[in-house]
Amino acid sequence: MILSVAAFVTVYIDPTRPTLTRWMPLTGGPFTLDPWALAVMIAHLVYSATTGLVLRSRLVSATRVATVSTWIDVLFGGAIALVTEGANSPFYVFFAFAVLAAGFRAGLRLTLRVTAVSVALYLSLILVTHPEGMTFYIMRPAYLAITGYLVGYLGEQRLIVEARLRQLETASQRERIARSLHDEYVQALAGVNVRLATCRELLRRGSGDQALAELTELQAGVNREHDDLRTYIRSLLDLETAPKPRAFDYRTRFSVRARFNGSLLLVEHALHVMLEGARNVALHAGANSAAISVDASIGKVFITIDDDGVGFPAGAVPPWSIASRAAELGGEVRVGGADRSGGHVEIELREA
Repeated sequence: MILSVAAFVTVYIDPTRPTLTRWMPLTGGPFTLDPWALAVMIAHLVYSATTGLVLRSRLVSATRVATVSTWIDVLFGGAIALVTEGANSPFYVFFAFAVLAAGFRAGLRLTLRVTAVSVALYLSLILVTHPEGMTFYIMRPAYLAITGYLVGYLGEQRLIVEARLRQLETASQRERIARSLHDEYVQALAGVNVRLATCRELLRRGSGDQALAELTELQAGVNREHDDLRTYIRSLLDLETAPKPRAFDYRTRFSVRARFNGSLLLVEHALHVMLEGARNVALHAGANSAAISVDASIGKVFITIDDDGVGFPAGAVPPWSIASRAAELGGEVRVGGADRSGGHVEIELREA
């Protein structure tokens, strides 16, 4: 619409007269509009306003509107060239607008088609009217063809870059999802497998009460993981708002000291235990400071996590995620009681 209004004003104040319609003389000059030129400019203004209203009301898809409007823009460029062409004319801007719209939306192929139609339309006007100074007029479609190719090339490169960015974004999202599933839910399933093996061993020994307590705790853990997984899947599908991030206390300052060696499995479990311990402190302890230390002995790794937070109540059970990792390697977890200030967790991991 802005282009229509600007062209309207330009044609109105243009001092030159149209030269392509010798068989239909048009009036022109400064602050003068021929009725045919006025009709064409008003028609383009109405077309622009109608297109804007259709897009705003969403009566038709934007893709269909863009496809149709591109060719209408080309036709209007030819009509405006017919009634305004001379030493000066705004027709070139209308052809260029159609070429730019095609280039930025669809790339090189559509841009070349729009350019070819625009050049052919303008050349046909020149061949039909045979204006004086034919060479002068022929150079204008040549410039338009060069502009169309450059715009199409740049538009094609833009589409290639956007496609590459989408691929990178998709790969990044897949990596994030895979990491989240592995670090949280797959490891949780591994912990379930270990605890089921523990329950089977307890039943074999005849310790039914301990096995029942273990299964009850395991069921609660599975339900918790199931709820977390369902929320996570819904957030991926955008069915609900993404789950709120856990309320970590970022004020807690950690001191970490670690020196140990072992197999890949042992190192992996030790690092995960350290990470999970730090997260638990930040989530639940309300501590100002915490210390994580790792020492190694023959075939064993000892991890100690201390903080100055609220601590554990008497008879507290070890964190489930840490206990499952320790059990997988035949280790154990000990939690400090109420007689100690702050939290205290000792984890022993054994070389498999």
